[in-house]
Amino acid sequence: AGGDGGPPVPAAPGRAQIFATVVDTFLEKLVEAGSYQRFANCYRCFYKLQPEMTRSIYDQFISQLQTSIKEEIQEVKDEGNLELLFNSLDKIVEEAKNQEEPAWRPSGIPEEDVRSAMVPYLLKHRSYLRKVLKEKEEENKKVAESVLAGRDRIAELQRLIQARKHAWQ
Repeated sequence: AGGDGGPPVPAAPGRAQIFATVVDTFLEKLVEAGSYQRFANCYRCFYKLQPEMTRSIYDQFISQLQTSIKEEIQEVKDEGNLELLFNSLDKIVEEAKNQEEPAWRPSGIPEEDVRSAMVPYLLKHRSYLRKVLKEKEEENKKVAESVLAGRDRIAELQRLIQARKHAWQ
């Protein structure tokens, strides 16, 4: 018994179950379309002579037709690995239910699709390049200050040398 007192909510049928239901419905409609009455009308002369035999042939025909179709569909399912693909698709859909933002879909206009995919990347890259540029400019500023300080020191030393040279002479 659930904690809320209500009946448990049945899980939605998987795609494999839906496919099986579609196939079964198709077979039912096929049998309805090829009813015994239509079959007997097509072979009226034979039906009048041998009604039991006509019924037997019809039953065998329908049975063989259903078996053949089921085998063909099973072969397609096996070759295409449909069970695994259906389960995988069910899993993807289940995981996507938790996403809050809608999945990307192409607009049909290639320029807009490329722009919508590239602009965020290019903006992020531009931001990164601006950050690197700012770091390099700061580094260059420090190096320039250090060069200027070195030049000032050299100019000061040259003055001292000149002053001592004059004082020595």
